[in-house]
Amino acid sequence: MDKVIIEGLQVDAMVGIYAFEHEQPQPLIIDLVMAWDNRPAAASEQISDALDYDRVSTAVAQLITSQPWQLIETVAERIAAIVLNDFKVAQVSVKVAKPQAVAAARQVAVMIERHR
Repeated sequence: MDKVIIEGLQVDAMVGIYAFEHEQPQPLIIDLVMAWDNRPAAASEQISDALDYDRVSTAVAQLITSQPWQLIETVAERIAAIVLNDFKVAQVSVKVAKPQAVAAARQVAVMIERHR
């Protein structure tokens, strides 16, 4: 199966378990690897045959900004559900990174893989 990849999608979110983390948005960095058959789009050159990565990115950003979150694990699961259900992707890997979570680390992240 082919892959469509979105790397480094930055979305500001209200996320964290501490009250101070909900005082102002902080960045989450999202990476997606989606299983998708690219042959129909390559043959037709029609966006209707492709996995529209702009629409996926917009849906992910809207989800993340729609509410405050406690855990990036929950964010990852909800992203996976949207990609699988709304975009009919067969399999998705989701990485959600929180750069400001640990001062001594460049970032912390969770990565999940889900399929239909």
